[in-house]
Amino acid sequence: MRTTDLVGTALANTMRSKLRTFLTVIAIVIGAFTLTLTTGLGAGINKYVDNMVEGFGAPDEMTVTKQADMGSGFSMGGAPSEYDPEGASSGEMFGMPLLTGKDLETIRDAEHVTAVETARLVEPEFIEGADGRQWAVPFMGASYEIGTLSMAAGREPAEDAAEVTVPTDWVEALGGTEPEDVLGQTVTLVAADPLGEQSGMEAEVVGVTEAVASGSGAGPVPSRAVEDRLHEIQTAGLPEEQRDTYFSATVTVEGMPENEAAVQAALAEQGYSAQTLEDQLGVIRGIIDAVTWVLNGFALIALLAASFGIINTLLMAVQERTREIGLMKALGMTGGRIFGLFTLEAVMIGLLGSLIGIGLGVAVGLTANALLTQGALSGVTGLVLYAVEPLSLLLIALLILAIAFLAGTLPAARAARKDPIEALRYE
Repeated sequence: MRTTDLVGTALANTMRSKLRTFLTVIAIVIGAFTLTLTTGLGAGINKYVDNMVEGFGAPDEMTVTKQADMGSGFSMGGAPSEYDPEGASSGEMFGMPLLTGKDLETIRDAEHVTAVETARLVEPEFIEGADGRQWAVPFMGASYEIGTLSMAAGREPAEDAAEVTVPTDWVEALGGTEPEDVLGQTVTLVAADPLGEQSGMEAEVVGVTEAVASGSGAGPVPSRAVEDRLHEIQTAGLPEEQRDTYFSATVTVEGMPENEAAVQAALAEQGYSAQTLEDQLGVIRGIIDAVTWVLNGFALIALLAASFGIINTLLMAVQERTREIGLMKALGMTGGRIFGLFTLEAVMIGLLGSLIGIGLGVAVGLTANALLTQGALSGVTGLVLYAVEPLSLLLIALLILAIAFLAGTLPAARAARKDPIEALRYE
């Protein structure tokens, strides 16, 4: 019997007892469906995290902060330590040390560091439009977002110019109906000094932004010049060591990722902590992958149960077709061919279950993703709950076929070992 005839016969034999085959296939469908859904869910959430990473920076960048001195009065409880005026630092915020201009020079001198960028954190009291109306600023962007913005109209601010972008939500408030309507408009950004004295500066609206998954462009984004001026207003009258401070610095490292460990070690010796985007998001990815593997474990249990269904189905088939097996052997069919016939029947059942299960999983996943991201979760920009990865789907199908093949070997081996004389006498 040729291989093509063997495949055709296996398919025909699989359809002999339709109800029994259907019930066996259903068990495989459940496992394939669950595996497809959970794998796609993990891929979708990881894709969302990747979208956020793209908005936060480049792969060759690190975020550097100053390490807290855990032995200098820093404690999560217990008896208080004596105050040391010589050791007290004014360069702190929320108990965390801030970077100074001197720190930036030290970081810049580190080997493999090619650039150091910082941004001031400013909070204007309000922004005044061309018509004199004043608008509160619930969220103010920063100049480090420039280069990651998604523009609905116009362009990003130039570093040394008095320019700013506004999000699409601000268009109507500034008197426009389309993003292009507010381009070129002059607005006044007003900030207050530590004593509450307000002062402002004018800036030109040069762009309108759309929010991305990382949050960039969700609020007005100033140029470096505007940011520096607002920072001067907010820190007027403060000592210089408090004015010239930064929460963190973004450094560009040559030869990433090969030089990543060397730069981190060198900065750690100087009292700084350096993390890549992957370092910062590693915990999130770990949790997502762990949950995905747990859910995949339940799917694999379902497939294991389905494999016993395949064994039972084929054992019954071997029993029912004993005389047929004897006849095939009497006509010259080898034990190897009979083994191949029954394992092919098992593979056919696995193939049918995997195609239906994977198809249903993809359909349900994509539909749920569309309904949720465009409905209840539409406010989460760039959210992806389910993603199709062809390679993962192929691996799921191959896994199911392998399980089906292994499950079919026991009944197939029993059929191949049957004595043709005894099989022909079987009633």
